[in-house]
Amino acid sequence: MSTASPKKTAVNNVWMLTREYDGLAGAGGVKDVARQLAEALARSGRKVSVVLPRYGFMDPEQLGFAPLDLGFEIDMDYVAEPRREYVRVFAKTEKPTAKKGALAIYLIDAARYLEKKSVYTYTAEDEALDHFHHQGSGHFDYFAMNVLLQKAAAALMIHLGERPDIIHCHDGHTAILPAILRETEGFRHYFAKTGCVVTIHNAGIGYHQEVGDLPFAEAITGLPGALITNNLLGGNFDPFLVASPYATLNTVSENYARELRETDDDELTGFLGHRLLARGVVLKGVTNGINPADFDPSKPKALGLAAAFNPAAGDLAGKTKCRQSLIKDLTLHNLKTVRQAGTLDERPGIPLFTFVGRLSSQKGVDKLLGALETLLPLDQNFQVLIQGSGSKEIEKALAGLAASPKNKGRICLLRGYDQQLANRVYAAGDFFLIPSRYEPCGLTDYIAQLFGNLPVVHHIGGLVKVKDGETGFAYREHKSAALMGAMQTALQTFRANPQKIQAMQQAAVKTILDNYTWDKVLARYLSLYHEALSRIQ
Repeated sequence: MSTASPKKTAVNNVWMLTREYDGLAGAGGVKDVARQLAEALARSGRKVSVVLPRYGFMDPEQLGFAPLDLGFEIDMDYVAEPRREYVRVFAKTEKPTAKKGALAIYLIDAARYLEKKSVYTYTAEDEALDHFHHQGSGHFDYFAMNVLLQKAAAALMIHLGERPDIIHCHDGHTAILPAILRETEGFRHYFAKTGCVVTIHNAGIGYHQEVGDLPFAEAITGLPGALITNNLLGGNFDPFLVASPYATLNTVSENYARELRETDDDELTGFLGHRLLARGVVLKGVTNGINPADFDPSKPKALGLAAAFNPAAGDLAGKTKCRQSLIKDLTLHNLKTVRQAGTLDERPGIPLFTFVGRLSSQKGVDKLLGALETLLPLDQNFQVLIQGSGSKEIEKALAGLAASPKNKGRICLLRGYDQQLANRVYAAGDFFLIPSRYEPCGLTDYIAQLFGNLPVVHHIGGLVKVKDGETGFAYREHKSAALMGAMQTALQTFRANPQKIQAMQQAAVKTILDNYTWDKVLARYLSLYHEALSRIQ
């Protein structure tokens, strides 16, 4: 009797669903993963298609899209109200790759998306038009937005005659689709040989895209009532739970997957990880990768940098010029895409701490505030530059710190987001602060390291890939005092042992190139794809 293992089904046709895609629509790390994984799959010779909404802030023609001669209606019933919504489709094909792979991107064009000025939340402009649409709060119809994307994507595949090997669903916004495909007559037969993977980018409470109105969930998804009520978390219908019988689930680092299954930190997810474990669901961890070429400071023009430098080779002269250029613009208040509070004096040789990201307690900015309030008066010889937006309370507190006469020239806050400005902040900094309460993977640590900016991280989730004293600095307690201690260690090393700082910068880049490029991480996702296919064979 043969003992040979069964031959793996080839994975040649992959479709992705996402609410974000770098260069088109972004709010967090999902945009980077969606684009970079799609491109890595295409480089490997596969046919890849990505589907996302056409938001109101997007101009398809300007972005290189053309309308397809295709429009159709999608069932979007409310309770006791049969409804349909009409969608059109825009498409763009990316340049072919060396291995003859293909990458197509489709935008779902519908009235529900066109009225949105931001990916997930209302803007200041929205609030000015309707005071019920508070700036920073989530769209009231978020669940319907998600369902429309998923149903429209499935319908698009049928209209195009596509039967994917794999449908890869990014985060809770698209996690219901595997259940819809298996529980809806017609879809079930058409997609019988299609496997599904759901990637949980953030399992934190508030990020599941759950809904508490169960009759509404049943009506708009078209799923059986029993399936709705059997997949509740905290009384809400949970997309990740409903995906678990129909898809292979993973999250974006091995350590985050472990935390969700094995530690009390799962409380921060509403105990999603423990519920999945109780069901016998194995939540895999695949640490995100990065494309180093996208953040290569030796090619400064594309990144908006003032000069070239190369941390991997120890060539940092251009990094000094990048910092001088940015400080000059801060001094003259030349940065028009952000609101500036405070400024930085030109102080050559003084270490600069940087932060780019969401100004929220999840990102640990409350702990950063506490650390800075204590450390700034204790040590007069460092500076801080922060870019981002978020909680009004945290923004106000940081702005107050920057405006204080005692801190003049030492701390600057840039409220808002601009990718090229972020590149300049990364390039200018010596140390990059990531004090997150939890962090499924973290991409900013990679980006900072590629710019010769050593991360100072709370050693949690995916941030454990930063090795303390080797590729950055780490601390374990989520407290301002612990963060301050790590900052002091970084300062001491910078002043007493600059050779070690340079060695750490080089080691950090080497670690990324050896372990964390998308072309290397791709093999882990292909393994998940094969596992998803084995579930349906």
